Amino acid sequence: MKIVIPDDYQDIVDRLACFSLLSGHDVVRYREPAADADQLVERLHPAEVVVAIRERVDFSRALIERLPNLRLIALVGRAATTIDYAACADHGVLVSTGLSSAPVAPAELTIALMLAARRNIVLEAEQMRRGGWPSTLSYRLSGSTLGIFGLGTIGSLVARAGAGMGMRILAWGHATSAAKAAAAGYDFAASQADLFARSDVLSLHARLRPDTKGIVGPDDLARMKPTALLVNTARAELIQAGALLAALRAGRPGYAAVDVYEQEPVTGGNHPFLAMPNVVCTPHLGWAEWDNFELYFSEAFQQIVAYAQGTPLRLAGPLAKPH
Repeated sequence: MKIVIPDDYQDIVDRLACFSLLSGHDVVRYREPAADADQLVERLHPAEVVVAIRERVDFSRALIERLPNLRLIALVGRAATTIDYAACADHGVLVSTGLSSAPVAPAELTIALMLAARRNIVLEAEQMRRGGWPSTLSYRLSGSTLGIFGLGTIGSLVARAGAGMGMRILAWGHATSAAKAAAAGYDFAASQADLFARSDVLSLHARLRPDTKGIVGPDDLARMKPTALLVNTARAELIQAGALLAALRAGRPGYAAVDVYEQEPVTGGNHPFLAMPNVVCTPHLGWAEWDNFELYFSEAFQQIVAYAQGTPLRLAGPLAKPH
């Protein structure tokens, strides 16, 4: 069976222990993103199965219609906003999903970015590498207010870590977030505006849904302190397009740390954040560590084995029934 794995950015999938599940199949991997839609079609056209690594490929109706051999998209993870499920159903393409959720790695990256940004670690480390010496003063976390927008599984882990470092936790979100905040003894903001105004560090952890897309706007960001830090390891689309860049240029907030972008991947150093000393950027790495990869890819590969054997799958979308 022909299997294509696009966008293996770390060039690592074949080194996972679970890769042995695909033994005997014709597997082709691509590390670099396709240059355009035509190249993407050329790469995927032979495949009966495509392994979708999170949301790196936009499986639009236009793409699905150009892949007549495709029968299964094996999703790495539990959900994707980049798959046109109706188009898949119309063309008989099954979409299998993962089973597990692993929040620890993205929570750890959030804390790492927070520490790196508050203590100017990246700026000072790079300056020292160039032969320089300390040139900044940083901000301590202890005693400051950590705002958590969305006290779900990841947000709760970040809040717990912040509290362990002596930060005051200020949460905001739906009723479930309010209940969790009360149970944990955290403050709950009076409003979204209150959250942005009071936070010294504000971390976004809301899920991206139609009702949360663009939920953070210029007015929210303008309420932040000029010394405040905004951390986004959730989804770039939670913030209105271009709003964070404009806010940083205006000085409120004064700092940002992100691993998500409106257009991914960011290649060739081609993003305005990368030229700003008050912004810490990493690629989209929140989930990217060995244990997570083994977990998520093993579930995707097990679904491919099940498909090859004709046994039931975990399916998403209109065709969510055994094939």
